[in-house]
Amino acid sequence: MVSEPLFFSHETAIIDEGCTIGKGTKIWHFSHVMPNCKIGESCNIGQNVVVSPEVVLGNNVKVQNNVSIYTGVTCEDDVFLGPSMVFTNVINPRSAINRRGEYMKTAVKKGATIGANATVVCGNDIGEYALIGAGAVVTKSVPAYALLVGNPAKQIGWVSEYGHRLYFNDNGIAVCPESNEKYILENYKIKKLYEN
Repeated sequence: MVSEPLFFSHETAIIDEGCTIGKGTKIWHFSHVMPNCKIGESCNIGQNVVVSPEVVLGNNVKVQNNVSIYTGVTCEDDVFLGPSMVFTNVINPRSAINRRGEYMKTAVKKGATIGANATVVCGNDIGEYALIGAGAVVTKSVPAYALLVGNPAKQIGWVSEYGHRLYFNDNGIAVCPESNEKYILENYKIKKLYEN
């Protein structure tokens, strides 16, 4: 008796040798998961996605249509990658020069969102719960909870873990309008305040 796989892949998807794919993950039409990738549980890999060799995705990562996740990229749990967003992995690519040994690493931390058509230049990490607006071009590492837009991307504020913009009072405290969780801004860093 052959056991059913713990994940779903559409019949047009290609999954290469040596991949680990977690329970409840779905891989949709015309997507290609290349060798030795690690994909966590409850992920959703949209249509026409390429996951290059040795990429690591945590649990509950949502990858929208037409995204290429190149070697050197790691996404932690609960990351959202918007439609057609782009990662790079070489800073100075040339067609005639093989740079495979020069792939730079990019880490996307827990809960971060990268909007549709955004570009993340390699070697720049995205902090926990950061939100990168649609079409932004990230050329520097992004602090946790930061809100960035534009080309090149510039920080215009801070967001909560629920993705709402935070507005701070005179005491440096902000409240998420959806969760009512409180945040404090100290030394250009956000901390969530936990009630006792």
